[in-house]
Amino acid sequence: MSKKITLNHITKVEGHANLDVEIEDGKLVKCNLGAVEGARFFEGIVVGRKYDEIKEITTRICGICSVGHSMTSLKATEDAFGIQVSEQTRLLRELMSIGERLRSHATHLYFLALPDYLGYESAIEMAPKYKKEIERALNLMRVGNEIVTKIGGRQMHPVSSVVGGFTRVPSKKNIESLLSLLKKSRHYAIETLKFFSELNYPILEINSEHIALYREKGQPLLEGPIISDKGLKTTSHNYVDFIEEYIVKHSTAKFAVRNGKGYVTGALSRINLNYRNIGYDIKRILSKNHILFPSKNIFHNNVAQAVELVYWLDTAIQILEENEFRPEPIVEFETRAGLGRAATEVPRGILFHEYEFDEKGYVKECNIITPTVQNLRSMEEHILAYINDMLAVNKNKDYITLEIEKLIRAYDPCFSCSAHFLKVNWKEIRDQGLS
Repeated sequence: MSKKITLNHITKVEGHANLDVEIEDGKLVKCNLGAVEGARFFEGIVVGRKYDEIKEITTRICGICSVGHSMTSLKATEDAFGIQVSEQTRLLRELMSIGERLRSHATHLYFLALPDYLGYESAIEMAPKYKKEIERALNLMRVGNEIVTKIGGRQMHPVSSVVGGFTRVPSKKNIESLLSLLKKSRHYAIETLKFFSELNYPILEINSEHIALYREKGQPLLEGPIISDKGLKTTSHNYVDFIEEYIVKHSTAKFAVRNGKGYVTGALSRINLNYRNIGYDIKRILSKNHILFPSKNIFHNNVAQAVELVYWLDTAIQILEENEFRPEPIVEFETRAGLGRAATEVPRGILFHEYEFDEKGYVKECNIITPTVQNLRSMEEHILAYINDMLAVNKNKDYITLEIEKLIRAYDPCFSCSAHFLKVNWKEIRDQGLS
């Protein structure tokens, strides 16, 4: 007997994807995960465009990570032309990236991930009983939006940051307003970390390689070498030496591997590889709830995001308190033929942008690798292992499907960016009672 079950469009992730699952004699024999959105051709769209148009185009790859794509695009362009930006520009870009990190993590944790753990279909259903949690999320999202708006010029697709600097800097009044808002909101981040550290997470520990940028002091954001917990040490310019992209029939998004195996990038990898640089108050909360980093449990990515909420909110306060921002000229430069590469940490992991320019500053070639593309292979590997674990203890199809969704949401994937989720094609051969 064979049976195929299709679940159309499960919500609470960003984008659309398919998961094909095939069971034979109670054993998983097929597990294919892939994005199914139409190809978006951003790498081709920018070819023939001038350097000052590229950021405005690539920021449209993703509304959630528009700052991340903007910053990475600018850094890759500046790398090609040999531009060194000022310390003020670096700090303002970091603040914008922090704003995006706060709003993205708050959205994912409370509105996408949390309903799974509280037994609700959505945050809307959850709201009457968990009003405080929803208010907490909305406040943190507002903080993130305010940072991006006041520094970048608008909430999405910021405009003030350009190649070589900023066209405008935030006023003293805006800085004071942001600082006040951040300080009033710090307890929301602390309560978020406490809340998500107390949740009961499934245990799924696979010895996948974790890859992230590294920072000697603090947490990585816009720069730093690339390292892993299995010996990788390289730079953003040499990323092609360890990433191999390939195409599969079941996905419009590419897959990426290192040494033929999947790897994990994202908040969990960042905290695993930079754990010693987080503060005592964060470590105390984690210890109280028996959360240990480094962790190989992918479900702890939710906790890692909560850790980052506290860390980056504190970092934003520090930057605003210790610096005065004044108008300054944009760095002068001349276009030249050459290759520019940049790697930054965006909410979901490492983002790579690469451009080859001609002598007039027009793009000849482009390559962009998003975090979700890099995580797809390890997501398949985790799903396969998790389903086998559940089949071994005779869990039924509905239970397994819910747990698969919970697992995928733990990665906080962005399938739109990688080309809405989740369509499961479930096929059983010789049905073993999994209906």
